[in-house]
Amino acid sequence: MQPARRSKGFRRTSTLVDQKVRAVTGQRGFAETRILTHWDDIVGPETASMCRPVDVKYTRTHVGATLTLLTTGAMAPILKMQEPGIRERVNACYGYNAIGKIRITQTAPTGFAEGQVSFQARPKTPSLSAQEQHANRSKAAIHTSDVQDEGLRAALEHLGANIISKQSR
Repeated sequence: MQPARRSKGFRRTSTLVDQKVRAVTGQRGFAETRILTHWDDIVGPETASMCRPVDVKYTRTHVGATLTLLTTGAMAPILKMQEPGIRERVNACYGYNAIGKIRITQTAPTGFAEGQVSFQARPKTPSLSAQEQHANRSKAAIHTSDVQDEGLRAALEHLGANIISKQSR
């Protein structure tokens, strides 16, 4: 006798690791994991290259939490001046005034306690010229010419052009 299946069909990959990621980030107080994963998009590449979020401590009322940022000693005064803007952008990510205070912690530029922390923003990938984009799009169009739905065909051409451009780099 075969064991009963719990569900039909496939499950999203994110559901397999969602609980574990929430547990790990929850230990440091991050209710929103977007703050960690999209830090440079939230605060901008210049600020992201100077600091990293480390911890969020909530008060008993869960309003006005303290966000701890890790930075090098030389960048701390600059971050202190940018504090209101950082708090505003992080609160926009939460959707309400979750962060009331920002604490800046200084460390050596090579890392701290648990491992190495890089304060360099991700390098931007160089953009392709219009001619290269058109060539990649036409290569992808050859493979998608059999698709009947125009919207689907356009999406597949766009995806194919992106794959071709990444392979050529």
